[in-house]
Amino acid sequence: MITADLAGKRTLVTGAASGIGLATAEMFARCGAKVAINDLPRNPNLEAEVERLRGEGLDVIAAGGNVGDPQDCRRMISQAIADLGGLDHLINNAGTPGTKSPVPPSDLDAIDEGFWDRVLSVNLVGPYRCCQSAVDALRESNGAIVNTCSIAGLTGVGSSTAYAATKAGLINMTQALAKALAPDIRVNAIAPGVVDSPWECQWSDEDQPARIARVPLKRAGVPVDYAESILFLAAGGAYITGHTLVVDGGVTA
Repeated sequence: MITADLAGKRTLVTGAASGIGLATAEMFARCGAKVAINDLPRNPNLEAEVERLRGEGLDVIAAGGNVGDPQDCRRMISQAIADLGGLDHLINNAGTPGTKSPVPPSDLDAIDEGFWDRVLSVNLVGPYRCCQSAVDALRESNGAIVNTCSIAGLTGVGSSTAYAATKAGLINMTQALAKALAPDIRVNAIAPGVVDSPWECQWSDEDQPARIARVPLKRAGVPVDYAESILFLAAGGAYITGHTLVVDGGVTA
């Protein structure tokens, strides 16, 4: 596992009460950063995980807020930056599938206007809101942004057509913001494949072995696999910007 000396650095991770976000927040904190852990305020895991990590001597704070709500998102970002005393890394990890089970691409009626509104506001406009609200602090620190996309954004295959479209948009936005914010701020992304962690949308037990069988490395990625890639792009990779790093065990190779 890679590591870095992040003493004195300040990091905000959205959607970080579980899964990839939590593994990322914990990895950055163990490397010495002060970390603001964001998730929905009503998520009981948020305070529980913050208390657990504080109990281990890590410098973490809770930053409750909904990135899908314009006012609440901007409030959360401003408060987190104030509490951290600045910002060096913004990790836009919050996302939603908008459904508890996969929606076949042929089922157009299942993806209504409300569905589109939810996934767009959280998965695509949410990261933009976060970047927009954090840009001054990140310019001051010559910081870095890392977005969590998905291979669904490259292949069109995911929990739904709408979800895949938002992730494709986020990949494109990563490139656009990398150009817009250079040379002061680097902007990159990761595109995870199969993830072995709790997720709002669950594939059936019958489908899961087939999904794993398609992975050349023959296992699902665990959250720390993705956190390590985020750490590399945020804390290292000084000459990398506008890039989406595919982390999928070889599925799209």
